Amino acid sequence: MSIFDPAIHRVQRVLCFGAHPDDLDFGASGTVATWTAAGVEVQYCIMTDGDAGGFDARSTEEIIAMRHAEQRAAAALVGVDTVHFLGEADGFLEPNHRVMKQVVALIRGLRPDVVLVMHPERNWERIQRSHPDHMACGEAVTRAIYPAVENPFSYPELLEEGLAAYKLPWLWLYGAPSERENHRVDITEVFDLKLAALRQHLSQHPDVQAMEAYVRAQSVEQGAKAGFAPGALAEAFHVVAVNAADTIAGF
Repeated sequence: MSIFDPAIHRVQRVLCFGAHPDDLDFGASGTVATWTAAGVEVQYCIMTDGDAGGFDARSTEEIIAMRHAEQRAAAALVGVDTVHFLGEADGFLEPNHRVMKQVVALIRGLRPDVVLVMHPERNWERIQRSHPDHMACGEAVTRAIYPAVENPFSYPELLEEGLAAYKLPWLWLYGAPSERENHRVDITEVFDLKLAALRQHLSQHPDVQAMEAYVRAQSVEQGAKAGFAPGALAEAFHVVAVNAADTIAGF
């Protein structure tokens, strides 16, 4: 049984993190589309510029501009208007305090019900899911969420900027090892939007048909694992209750 019941746990604001442009579109854009269709405010934060990705010869500045444009276009298709870029170098992301402070500021500013981010654990079933930037993204956000986001003594300069401490209710992690998956979302009705969002990242897909076939197969597999109707499509997450009704926490 899932830890998260959408009939009980109300979601109004969500902040989503990815290491690179296109990570969120692979891992969670179907779920994002279901949220925005229901009136949920969703914002994206992309930690690197994706400047080490692509298959043609361009300058770094051209790659960054292209990948920012691709991500903004993909986000718009699933109802996301705000995309933050932290500007870290692709392949060099670290869960350091420079990154964590920016994460804390974004979370305190939006005060979301859910933070959604890449999983910080290595996935040995498919190591490509465990790009070092992916794990660093997940680790930076997880470290920031507890205790820094809710500790007023962490990054005290943020208090001076009006960013008060905040207790986050939920952490959703995507790209999780299968043994960690504990919640799935039916994305059947919005799957075409997910594919449309992925198609915006044309610089990353030398074989679009193969990419789409893979994404569909993965979504069918997750729908079956969830016990949804035959042929239903789903995305899977490792959901963690950060501050639940019975949480006893302190720093």
